[in-house]
Amino acid sequence: MAFISKQWDDEAFLQGIAAGGSVATRHENNFYEHFSHMIREAVRKHRLSEEDASMAYSDAVLTVFDNVRNGKFERGSLLRTYLYRIFSNKCVDLLRKNTTNTTTGFEARSLDDLLVPIPDTTRSILQELIRQVDHQRLYQVMQELGEKCRQLLWGWGEGYTDRELAASLNYSSVAVAKTSRNRCMERLKSSYKDSS
Repeated sequence: MAFISKQWDDEAFLQGIAAGGSVATRHENNFYEHFSHMIREAVRKHRLSEEDASMAYSDAVLTVFDNVRNGKFERGSLLRTYLYRIFSNKCVDLLRKNTTNTTTGFEARSLDDLLVPIPDTTRSILQELIRQVDHQRLYQVMQELGEKCRQLLWGWGEGYTDRELAASLNYSSVAVAKTSRNRCMERLKSSYKDSS
């Protein structure tokens, strides 16, 4: 029986979620894949990066799953419409956050630009010291994230797919693993930035 089809059946999905276990997981994965085209639309419409759009989409999908399980989805609209509304709000929130976090008033310059006037031998030494400090800072921030986040990010950094990570780290679905990885990456970026 194929789970991904052209037509989406809200009732079959709701029954699948109610069934629980592996049936619910298959329906969740199907839902995630069936509407994933919304990521491309958000990249185009909201001018988000694919990573940001993917993270917003994963969060929206998990919100839909939680609301269905908790009885908050009142069937006043189709699931597609419900997901789209939540996803659009998350995209707008992300745009606001990105706009608020941008700083103006100074021109960002790369470290290499600043090191140009320094002689070659001194520049190499400085670059190596900076690399070591950066490596130590990243290691400290990773330690603060917690074991599950560290495992996800190390695995992803080693080239494991979200499907492989979901299986090896016992996530209920690929969508949950991907969302968790994206959230861990956001925490890492934020903590790393705050530690500088």
